Amino acid sequence: MNDTEKHDAKRAELLGKVLNLKDLVQYQAGTIASRMIVNRKSGSITLFSFDKEEGLSEHTAPFDALVTILDGACEVWVGGTTHAMKEGDTIIFPANVPHALSATTPFKMMLVMIRE
Repeated sequence: MNDTEKHDAKRAELLGKVLNLKDLVQYQAGTIASRMIVNRKSGSITLFSFDKEEGLSEHTAPFDALVTILDGACEVWVGGTTHAMKEGDTIIFPANVPHALSATTPFKMMLVMIRE
């Protein structure tokens, strides 16, 4: 079984079950961890955990991206505007608009990307 098949099998184990999303990705000291739970041609859902002061540098994406904070707190920058976010908050990063984020505490998020 190759790596793609292993990841697909691991995702299949989640189907039809009640999930607590923030329990599906663990914090790791000094880094960012991720776990893709849905991966289709039409889009993906990925869970991330960030240690304090970790982040993603400014970038753009060709599609809108929905981010929901599952645990902790962070700052996000979208098109030059800064937003403080905490557990339960959601933001949509518009396609082709520069955005970035930084952990003010260890935090977890869900990223939903829908492709056209």
